[in-house]
Amino acid sequence: MKKYLLVTYNSFSEILTYRLNFAMWRLRNVLGFLTIYFLWTAVMPENGTLFGYSYQQMLTYVLLNMLITSIVLSTKTHEIAENINSGDLSVFLIKPFGYFKYWFFRDLGDKAMNILFSILEVALLIFLFKPPLFIQTNLTYLGLFVLTLFLAIILHFFISSILSLTGFWSSEVWAPRFIFYILITFFTGGIFPLDILPQPIYEVFMFLPFAYLQYFPLKIYLGGLSQIEILQGFLMSISWTLIFFWLANYIFRLGLKSYTAVGR
Repeated sequence: MKKYLLVTYNSFSEILTYRLNFAMWRLRNVLGFLTIYFLWTAVMPENGTLFGYSYQQMLTYVLLNMLITSIVLSTKTHEIAENINSGDLSVFLIKPFGYFKYWFFRDLGDKAMNILFSILEVALLIFLFKPPLFIQTNLTYLGLFVLTLFLAIILHFFISSILSLTGFWSSEVWAPRFIFYILITFFTGGIFPLDILPQPIYEVFMFLPFAYLQYFPLKIYLGGLSQIEILQGFLMSISWTLIFFWLANYIFRLGLKSYTAVGR
């Protein structure tokens, strides 16, 4: 375990080395958040509800979503494709640790830095705009919220890893990843709560894995789900995590058969 914790520490330190890249990433996130924030403050009535959400609940959803994005969607797994294309994967294959474990703990270092800055940014935005916020005090909901975030982190890790494993067969990985993350913002509920969609479309979205990355944890925090819906959501989240875990390992083994170590 010590060697993996060292990987996390090195990943954290690496961000401090390339500060400008990190600052641009954080600025992009803040600008994206402000766009959504001002959209919903313009649309939502201060008194009354819209789409079943009060003004307070919707602004809480938007602000908390910014924090969850840093916790769940920040990742270093895009480097897996670079690792494969450059032939550096050969070095990893002879090292005494699991390949996916290495990248997971590398992810944790990246997430730690993003979470730290995200908390500071959210605190600053709350200080500047003073939005009314919904504070969840039910310990059961808070515990379930934390648990769903943990599952979301693992699920996203394997989804993102699979995208990068396409590097075994193609050197062009950035374009598919870029398109995927444009789409995932919509499918995860990053722009609006998914339950404002028509019921048939909402049910399709809840069958897909992406709703369990952001929307599902947020709804639990807001106390907007019944016990049955929470149980169903957990089962779906765990199922998708196991499916993508198996897929990532299967694709990795399949890719090794065609890996030629070009560049090494």
